[in-house]
Amino acid sequence: MAAGRNAKPQAVLFACGLNSIRSPMAAGLFRHLFGQNVYVGSAGVREGELDPFAAAAMDEIGIDIKKHRPQTFEELAEWEGLNFDLIVTLSPEAHHRALELTRAQATEVEYWPTPDPSVAEGSREQRLDAYRDVRDVLLQRLRQRFGARAGVNE
Repeated sequence: MAAGRNAKPQAVLFACGLNSIRSPMAAGLFRHLFGQNVYVGSAGVREGELDPFAAAAMDEIGIDIKKHRPQTFEELAEWEGLNFDLIVTLSPEAHHRALELTRAQATEVEYWPTPDPSVAEGSREQRLDAYRDVRDVLLQRLRQRFGARAGVNE
């Protein structure tokens, strides 16, 4: 992205390991905050299944991600192409993969270290709290990076 970090991208990709928790949450939050003005996608290094705790944490704030279908970087590249101004990676393996795929492109890649809430143990409520924490951290990062806009039902 030639205009630099503060310019508003036209297309943003969020990426994590399985495209089942962090990246669909980030993409859903981004869509909610910024609407259709920017194209947003999500992908993973490997294909997983949408995590029901991720869907539940998002549903609590009025964002439905239940229709999300996880996809890999390769599937996304085949179906849509990797035509993104910015790729935000949320796990180390996604960061390495994004850098590898974009080394010959003018795509900006940012790494936002984000914990994997699926490793949380305890009661259902304690596990869900880990997903809420990730959701809230992602929301804060989105607002910091792209500017505050219409609120989310927090």
